Amino acid sequence: MTDLEDLQTELESLLDLDAANQTGWDEPVICRVEVDLPGWLTQLAGGNEWEVYSENEDENCMSFAMREKVARQSAKTAEVTLYHNGYAVVDVDGTPLFDGTLTTGTSDCAHLSYYHANSGEPVTLN
Repeated sequence: MTDLEDLQTELESLLDLDAANQTGWDEPVICRVEVDLPGWLTQLAGGNEWEVYSENEDENCMSFAMREKVARQSAKTAEVTLYHNGYAVVDVDGTPLFDGTLTTGTSDCAHLSYYHANSGEPVTLN
């Protein structure tokens, strides 16, 4: 009978440990994307400086209309869309330049941070 009691106690402790390990993953997390848009677009498109001239936000993303800071008629225009999950799409004059995930290391102009939604405490990912 002792073996059965020991087994039951061990099973309960494992279930408690499993529940304790899962609580950190059950909390909502907020991803914050910070991007130096003019600097990033200069990196992607090369050369000229860029400026944001309009922006639009919806529940899934933020879109920015940008243009080159040059004094000529044929200045390029761009659309940069940053999704709330860290994904980004960049088009310059209708040509795709970037379509992928913004992660630390993708560009010196982009930075992702994660926070617990309830407490605001930073989340460190390994």
